[in-house]
Amino acid sequence: MTAQSKPDRLIKGASGDWEVVIGMEVHAQVTSKSKLFSGASTEFGGAPNSHVSLVDAAMPGMLPVINEECVKQAIRTGLGLQAQINLKSVFDRKNYFYPDLPQGYQISQYKSPVVGEGEVTVDLPDGESVTVGIERLHLEQDAGKSLHDRNPALSYVDLNRSGVALMEIVSKPDLRSSEQAKAFITKLRSILRYLGTCDGDMEKGGLRADVNVSVRKPGAALGTRCEIKNVNSIRFIGQAIEFEARRQIEIIEDGGTIDQETRLFDPNKGETRSMRSKEEAHDYRYFPDPDLLPLEVTEKYVAELKSQLPELPDEKKARFMRDFALSLYDAGVLVAERETAEYFESVAKGRDAKLAANWVINELFGRLNKEGRDVTTSPLSASQLGGLIDLIADGTISGKIAKELFEILWSEGGDPRAVVTARGMAQVTDLGAIERFIDAVIAQNPDKVAQAKANPKAMMWFVGQVMKSSGGKASPQAVNDLLKTKLGL
Repeated sequence: MTAQSKPDRLIKGASGDWEVVIGMEVHAQVTSKSKLFSGASTEFGGAPNSHVSLVDAAMPGMLPVINEECVKQAIRTGLGLQAQINLKSVFDRKNYFYPDLPQGYQISQYKSPVVGEGEVTVDLPDGESVTVGIERLHLEQDAGKSLHDRNPALSYVDLNRSGVALMEIVSKPDLRSSEQAKAFITKLRSILRYLGTCDGDMEKGGLRADVNVSVRKPGAALGTRCEIKNVNSIRFIGQAIEFEARRQIEIIEDGGTIDQETRLFDPNKGETRSMRSKEEAHDYRYFPDPDLLPLEVTEKYVAELKSQLPELPDEKKARFMRDFALSLYDAGVLVAERETAEYFESVAKGRDAKLAANWVINELFGRLNKEGRDVTTSPLSASQLGGLIDLIADGTISGKIAKELFEILWSEGGDPRAVVTARGMAQVTDLGAIERFIDAVIAQNPDKVAQAKANPKAMMWFVGQVMKSSGGKASPQAVNDLLKTKLGL
């Protein structure tokens, strides 16, 4: 998106409106059992330095060997981003020195990445869609991790992460607000999870973002950007952008200039702080890695990978709207995570899809959020929720009883129909029985009968009394119909 921001997205400053311009460099850890250039395990959480091969530790004479699965995952991701797949790419050495980088360089891709330009369509809460350009995706190996909290005088190095495959996904500066940036990273993570190419776990470092932020007057040339490194939560990305944009605006309005620099976000203080100036940044001295041949794939190889791709969120959303007649909002909520979409489809199959969507989005998601769970750990299976919906559809239970049944199934489990039978929860549809409840209420309240005849809305009082008399089991529709006849309405 190169168009100017809408007025409501502009930031008010002392000298007028400002526009924030955001680009992101997302580091996504590739889902694979072994590392990019060695056979060591990528499993998270092992004892320090327990998943390290001689290659990862850069022992003399050790040579990298490309892991084909990591290449496949990068190409799958490129296809999911509707991007150009480069049939020839080159691995380069990016030279810098740091304690957790045992080789003294990182194997990355510079001028010739495996994936070129693509795009991601982002849906915003207000119904607007924004297309965010993808500049490139390249493969690189991760560094290790320096630990500074184990000893007051020493730093330790854990090389378990060293050599793990990363995809660096670079967006174009197409984002114009913190909300757009959060929606972009949410959508990107969803695509990666659908593809199975990255678990998207930001808490464990599986996905992290460098956020480039600059400000300008609407329509002006791009301003000087600052890079906020390694932000590891969607909420923090939003907070970092909000703070950084206002910091830059205040500096410029006070007559200062923005220094191009790398900054860190402090989530405890909700602010960014300077890490290093770009003027002092290393010259990485990129050159093609002499131990690795250029990576070449064929069009047939790419086409085969494309044929095996799963249905992605945008395709699934369009199908849900078409086949299930769902609204754009409901379909978007249901396809956000692959497991959620699968759960809903299982519930909706052969049933009233709108009713199924309401129960999944309102009742199920509400309860899951309250308990800090997701659909993969739901105590209520899709077949149980489907069974509950069947009982509503065939008139066995009312909507009110269904909510009581939901609570029982959530806490105790069981087959919905069996629970209803065992607990006598079925709604009363016997018109004779309902008529007896109605007659008793009318006989006891002659004054209310007169009110109802004068004001038909007063009939709802009778509905409430009859439902109360029946323990909430009387069919609401039958109660309404019979009352109208009895009261002459």
